[in-house]
Amino acid sequence: MQNPPPGQQSYGNSSGNPQPSNSPLGSMDPNVAAALSYIWIVGVIFFIIEKENKFVRFHALQSIMFGVANTVILIVLAIIAMVLTIVFSIGAAAAATGGGDGIATVVGLLVWLIWLIFWLIGLAMFAGLIYAAIKAYQGQKFKLPIIGNMAEKMVNK
Repeated sequence: MQNPPPGQQSYGNSSGNPQPSNSPLGSMDPNVAAALSYIWIVGVIFFIIEKENKFVRFHALQSIMFGVANTVILIVLAIIAMVLTIVFSIGAAAAATGGGDGIATVVGLLVWLIWLIFWLIGLAMFAGLIYAAIKAYQGQKFKLPIIGNMAEKMVNK
C-alpha cells in the first residue's frame, strides 16, 4: 500500500479500522460503505459479503437491526392508530347523532392527533437513520440506543 500524502494519516491509522485491502467491497472507502449500509437492503448485502472489516459490518448490522425494529414498531403503531380511528369514529358518529357535535369534533381531532404522532415517530426514526449514516461517513462508530450495543457484540464475536 502507498503511504498517504504528508500531513494525512491513512484510514487504518486514524480510526483503528482495517485497511480496505482485498475486501469484497473493492476500492470503496469503508466510510462510504458504512454510510451506504444505512440503505436497508445495501446493509444486508454488505453484511453478507464483507467478512473482515468490522467497521462496515457493525454499521451494516446496526442498519439491519434498525430496519427490522423500525418496521415492527411502525406496523404496530399503524394497527393501533387504525383501531383507535375506527373506535373513535364510531364514537364520534354516535355522539353526533345524539346531539353531541362538540364531542364529535373533539374525537375527530383526537383521531387526527393519533395519526400525527404516528408520522412524527416515523420521521424521527428516519432522522436517526440519516444521522447514523452521516456519522458512519465521518468514520465514527456511532451506536444507536440499544441496537448499537447489540450490533457491536454480534460483530465482535
